[in-house]
Amino acid sequence: MDTMVKFFDGHNDTLLRLSLYARPDPEQSFLDGRPDGHIDLPRAERGGMLGGLFALYAPSETGLSFDHFHGASYDCPLPPEVPLAVAQRIVLKQAAILMRIVAASEGGVVLCRDVGEIRSAIDVGQFAVVLHLEGAEAIDEDLQALDVLHAAGLRSLGPVWSRNNAFGGGVPMRFPSSPDAGPGLTAAGAELVRACNRLRILVDLSHLTEQGFWDVACLSQAPLVATHSNAHAVCPSSRNLTDRQLDAIRDSDGLVGLNLATCFLRPDGQMLADTDLDVAVRHVDRLVERLGETRVGLGSDFDGAVVPDRVGSVAGTQAIFRALSERGYNDDALRQIAVENWLRVLSVTIG
Repeated sequence: MDTMVKFFDGHNDTLLRLSLYARPDPEQSFLDGRPDGHIDLPRAERGGMLGGLFALYAPSETGLSFDHFHGASYDCPLPPEVPLAVAQRIVLKQAAILMRIVAASEGGVVLCRDVGEIRSAIDVGQFAVVLHLEGAEAIDEDLQALDVLHAAGLRSLGPVWSRNNAFGGGVPMRFPSSPDAGPGLTAAGAELVRACNRLRILVDLSHLTEQGFWDVACLSQAPLVATHSNAHAVCPSSRNLTDRQLDAIRDSDGLVGLNLATCFLRPDGQMLADTDLDVAVRHVDRLVERLGETRVGLGSDFDGAVVPDRVGSVAGTQAIFRALSERGYNDDALRQIAVENWLRVLSVTIG
C-alpha cells in the first residue's frame, strides 16, 4: 500500500452527534472541524473519506450507555420505542442540519440520490452523502412519510434499530448470544420492505433479529445488505452475522460493512478503545472467506460507538487499510473493499 486508500463509508451517526452536541452552529462545526466525535470535513479529507451513508436516528430519552458493554456476559437494557411525532421531529432536525451543511459548503458537500451522482461528486473532489434512516420510527404505517423522505433524498433504511417497533423486532445488544433473539418483521414491516424495493431504497439488515433477516431475505428483490455488522464466528455478539446469514448475503450478491465498534469486533465483546486492529482484520478475513472480496466494505459506526485507539476518528482510518495490506490484501482488493464494492451494490439497490 503505497498511497492513501480513498474509501466510502456505509454507516455513521454524525448527524445525530451534530444535533446533540455541536451548538450553536452544527453546520459550521462539520465544515470547519470540531474537537469532539469522529467525523467532520477536515478530518474526513485527512483520512481519505470520499463520503458515505449518513444516518438519521431518533434516540430514546433514556439512551443507551456504553457502560453496559462490559463483563463476561451482558444484556443491555434497551430503551423503548420512540413515538412517531417525536421521532419525526428529531429526524427532520438532523435532515435539516445535512441540508444546511450542503448549502453552506458551496459545492464541497453534495447529497447524492444515485451512484451516478456519487461518482460524479468523487470525480470532482466533492464529499458525497447518501441519506440513511436507522430505525423507522419516524415513518407512519401508511408509509406517507416514506414518500416524503424519499423525495428529500432518502436512499437507505433500516426497518429497526435494536428495539422493537411497528415494523419488526430489533436484535438486542447481548453477549454472548445468537442473533436469533426475538420476532421478525410485522405485516407493516413486510409492506415497508416492498415499498423500499419499489422506491429503490436499500434495506439495511444490521439491527434486525435473525428472524427479521430471513423475513427480508424472503421478501426483498434486492441484494441483502448489512451496512455495519461483523462476523459472529469471530465475535459472538447478537449484533453480528452467522455464517448462514453471510452465505445468504453472498448468494444475493449483497454486502457487509465492517463495523469498527469494538464490542462487535472483540472476541470478548468488550467496548474498549484499547483494541488491536488485528481483530478487525480477522473479521475482514472471515467476511471475505464467506462473501468474497467483492462483497465486503466499511461501515464504521463512527460517532456512534467506541472505535480502536489506533483509528481514533475518521482521520485515522488509513490504519485499517495498512493493517489489511500487511495481512496480504493487494491494492486491487483494498480498492474493492474501500469503495468499489459499495458503489456496485448501491448501483443495484438505489440506481
